[in-house]
Amino acid sequence: MARIFPGSVPGVSPSGARVTYVLAGVAPAASCREAFQPAAVPPGCRTTLRATYADSTQTFVATVGVAVLDRPRVGPRGAGRPATVRPVAFPGGPAQRFGERQYVTGVVVPCPERYLVATAAGYADGRAYQPGDLVVPRLRDAAWQLAAALHRSLSV
Repeated sequence: MARIFPGSVPGVSPSGARVTYVLAGVAPAASCREAFQPAAVPPGCRTTLRATYADSTQTFVATVGVAVLDRPRVGPRGAGRPATVRPVAFPGGPAQRFGERQYVTGVVVPCPERYLVATAAGYADGRAYQPGDLVVPRLRDAAWQLAAALHRSLSV
């Protein structure tokens, strides 16, 4: 599991500062219908693994989902608040209040292999998303960096 979801993932903030995303927990394997929002269930999806990360300041949290597909999927990458993987909360840490209402942004990255990597990111303080909320660059970047890093780890 550590190859798919490492204990920490390095990143860079929009200002150029180093950021570390720390693993909060790994959920048991789930069906694609359970792990993804209805509009985001990938065609040919067999199963999904999910983990939640928090940035080192414990301000942002993001659930990363890795879907195993029957065949490669090619498609556009999401932006804003796309239908994506369902957030997973883990008690006793920065991700304990992270759920469907708290995710603000996300990313869906199709891979040329038989995987799809998706993220749902929000605030660790549990604030709920409100339509029209602006996505701060650090939160958007956290979603992208985690998706890109875990996509790379699957491609090697």
